[in-house]
Amino acid sequence: MDEKNQRVICRHADLVDGGRAARFAFEMDGQILPGFAVVYDGEVYAYANSCPHRGTELDWQPGQVFDESGLYLACATHGAIFEVDSGKCIGGPCHGASLVKVAIRVVNDVVTLAVGRLISTQPPSPPTESASKP
Repeated sequence: MDEKNQRVICRHADLVDGGRAARFAFEMDGQILPGFAVVYDGEVYAYANSCPHRGTELDWQPGQVFDESGLYLACATHGAIFEVDSGKCIGGPCHGASLVKVAIRVVNDVVTLAVGRLISTQPPSPPTESASKP
């Protein structure tokens, strides 16, 4: 397998605007970190899956990182709200801090990790009734 294929996170078409994230793990500077990729307003964004407040992952269910409106990323643990395009916290306990962006490339519908080493991937799954947020 060539290096490009070893860095494939998902296909752009697998991501729904404001929907579930593709989750992945990657190695950067000797650390293995969780990450996620989402689509917002047609663009793909990727971040380390770690809230700047306490370091917890954002998801309340696997891949569910958007708030109910689908307009902001939200931390399920403490309710921090982040702008999707910048990762900046605009509400909650880490106000003004930012999520750590992960460098990606999108070429021919394929989302790839631009730096570091991809360890594992979990494509977005469609929501199920049992996984619905109360």
